[in-house]
Amino acid sequence: MELWRRIEAGSPLLIDVPHAGTYLPPDMAARLTPEALALPDTDWHVDRLFSFAERIGAGFLAATHSRYVIDLNRDPEGRLLYPGSDNTELVPLTRFDWQPIYQDGQAPDNAEVAQRIETFWKPYHERLRADIDAIVKRFGHCILLDGHSIPHSVPRFFKGRLPDLNLGTDEGKSAAPKFSDAAWNVLDGQSLFSCVRDGRFTGGHITRHYGRPEQGVHALQIEIVQDAYMDEAQPRDFAQEKAQNVILILERMAEALLAVRP
Repeated sequence: MELWRRIEAGSPLLIDVPHAGTYLPPDMAARLTPEALALPDTDWHVDRLFSFAERIGAGFLAATHSRYVIDLNRDPEGRLLYPGSDNTELVPLTRFDWQPIYQDGQAPDNAEVAQRIETFWKPYHERLRADIDAIVKRFGHCILLDGHSIPHSVPRFFKGRLPDLNLGTDEGKSAAPKFSDAAWNVLDGQSLFSCVRDGRFTGGHITRHYGRPEQGVHALQIEIVQDAYMDEAQPRDFAQEKAQNVILILERMAEALLAVRP
C-alpha cells in the first residue's frame, strides 16, 4: 500500500490531508479492539472535499494510512500540541472517547513507535517537505492548506459544539496576514456555517512546523465539523449533495489564497 496519494502542484497552493486515510496493516489491525477497527477518529472524506485541487492547479498530498498507525500531525519527539489540555499521542493509545485502541497487552512499545516513525512518519514528511521546497523554488512562495475534520462534539477536547469551520494560523505566526485574511474573509463572508479563526484549533504540528512566512511558506489549517458535510452516524458514506456547500466554500477559499501576491 502506497503511503499517500499525490498530485503535483501547478500553482503555489499545496493541500495536505494527513488524517483521512483508513488503511491498517493487517498485523496492526489484529491487535486493535473491535470498536477501534471501525476507525471512529478518521477525518472522514476530507480528501474528497478537496476534489477540486487538480482543476485549480493545486498540489495535493493525502495519507492513505489511518492515524491509528501514526499521527502525521504530531511532533515526532512527542511535544504536546496544546499544553495543559488533553492531547492524543504520536501513536494514539486511546480514542477520542478515551476508550482503548489496543486489546490488552497489545499496545506498541517504544521500539515499535520508533519503527513506525521511520516507516510511516518520516517518508510522509520528507515528501511534504520536498513538495513545499519545489513550490517555493518555482513560484517564490508556497501556501500550505492543511485539511482536517472532527465530530461536532468531542468532550475530551472541548465543551459544547465546535464552530463548523475552524481556521488555524498558529495565532498569526504560520502565515502572513494577507494570506490568513484572504482565507478568513471567505469563511466570515458566508452565512451557511459558523466559523472562527484561531479558536480551539490553532493548527497542529504541520501548520506550526512548516509555516515560515519569512521563508515564503504560509501554512493554514482548516478544521471542519463533520455534520456540516456528512452524517456522523454513517461515517463511511459520502453524501455529495450535503457536502457541496462546504466544497464550494473551500474552493472559494483556495482561489482567494491563490489570488494573494506576497
